[in-house]
Amino acid sequence: MSVLDQFFKHHKKRRVAVALALLGTVTPIAGLHKLYLGQPLWGMMYILLWSTPIPRIAAAIDAIWYVVQDLEQFERQFNGSSQYNLNFNNSLQVKAIADAMRELDRLREDGLLTEYEFEQKRRQLLEHIS
Repeated sequence: MSVLDQFFKHHKKRRVAVALALLGTVTPIAGLHKLYLGQPLWGMMYILLWSTPIPRIAAAIDAIWYVVQDLEQFERQFNGSSQYNLNFNNSLQVKAIADAMRELDRLREDGLLTEYEFEQKRRQLLEHIS
């Protein structure tokens, strides 16, 4: 594996991306954040346009976007996956919801819940997963 492959496949951190983007707003080396995030074409465009204010403005916008962007969306976009999808706590939550659904089904079968009540509770439980 080449050095470039290793560089582009490392886990990217939002904090570093924001810091590099902010650095690009005050220095003429805008675009380092794009190189860090595995977008070499955009990084080179920023570097080639260094004499204009466009890369600095774009870097400022990128920094703001990385800050307000949801962490899970950042992970999915720049690391190709989400650390939250494989989280152990999520599997425990899914197990608890499945147990609750089984209990609801028993209550419905015993006649203690109407079909409508069962469906409402089922939908509430499923909302917690997504």
